[in-house]
Amino acid sequence: MNFQFEAALVVDPVMVSTSGDVLAGPSILAEFREELLPMADIITPNLKEASALLGCQQLKTVSDMRSAAKLLHEMGPRYVIVKGGDLPDSLDAVDVFFDGQDFYELRSSRIKTRNTHGTGCSLASCIAAELAKGSSMLPAVKVAKRYVETALDYSKDIAIGNGTQGPFDHIFRLKSNGQKSHRQVGFNPSDLFLYAVTDSGMNEKWGRSITDAVKAAIEGGATIVQLREKDAETHKFLEAAKACCEICHSHGIPLLINDRIDIALACDADGVHVGQSDMPASVARTLLGPEKIIGVSCKTIEQAHQAWIDGADYIGCGGVYPTNTKANNLTVGLEGLKTVCKASKLPVVAIGGINASNAGSVMETAVQNLKGVAVVSALFDRECILTETRKLHAVLKTAASMTLQRTH
Repeated sequence: MNFQFEAALVVDPVMVSTSGDVLAGPSILAEFREELLPMADIITPNLKEASALLGCQQLKTVSDMRSAAKLLHEMGPRYVIVKGGDLPDSLDAVDVFFDGQDFYELRSSRIKTRNTHGTGCSLASCIAAELAKGSSMLPAVKVAKRYVETALDYSKDIAIGNGTQGPFDHIFRLKSNGQKSHRQVGFNPSDLFLYAVTDSGMNEKWGRSITDAVKAAIEGGATIVQLREKDAETHKFLEAAKACCEICHSHGIPLLINDRIDIALACDADGVHVGQSDMPASVARTLLGPEKIIGVSCKTIEQAHQAWIDGADYIGCGGVYPTNTKANNLTVGLEGLKTVCKASKLPVVAIGGINASNAGSVMETAVQNLKGVAVVSALFDRECILTETRKLHAVLKTAASMTLQRTH
């Protein structure tokens, strides 16, 4: 079997640091122009580096940046992004991206921080990582820019080097105000262990609020919560999402929104879960940024592979068993679940018709990528959510323990 891989070359021409230090002499400049630029898929110079490569005066306007991007493109790279973080008198942080035909001005709010050490290297590295995942160039650049913005926002003053700059926070764990937060940032596959999916109809049936239902599920051992409110009006959905966000984050539990990217953005949820007929995960990633969690419903190996290419964090595979929550939902069974799990490059949560009586069988499939089960009616269509969640959690722990013993 032959495999073909197409490598991408991202060139960050590190010649002049943001603080103004000159890092490369004339001979290095010549090598960049003659050797690296013609080979590059994209180059990522800042204003000073673009000026040095072109041998021109300092770039002072967005118009200057456009002209520089076009001239640099003529040196050979397929794409150019000129970074405008140091653009004088600019209220926005604006970068200019040029693909040989069209210009794109990528703007964002300027973050007031001195902790900018390593931003250029990190941007280029993130672009390379997104390209390695199969992204096309412009979406990769947008994700990288959002990643750098988020890391800057989380940065904390730590004096290093010459003392004029501090590091920004690559893993989003520092807070600029120094306060600790219960909120988890980023995705941990173990969170999929007991995945609680709400249903407004079931809560109405039992006469309880969505917040009471979510509290009970968390107290019973739910490790992640998804708000699935198919028929809710937008303003009511948003109110519920904000309240549930507060509850989940106070317990350190991630909250995902089903389908609705707008609600996830408005309430600052931890991410979204989308189906095959919803917005593609690649678009959701561009809108939400790299720090949010994105899950995709999948039934086939092909869908699971596409979810990985699109930048999803996990897949929900099913329905494993028939369910009343989705009409005409085709089941994959335990064998179908095994097949997708073995092929998936992403962690998997099993979905569809799972309850305390069959969850053990699902977890005992002994497939490494299977991290947990997602349940709806097994929790929320019951009189006591707390009791049912505890019961299901115990079943899953026992099954996981038995699987671990078998595999060792």
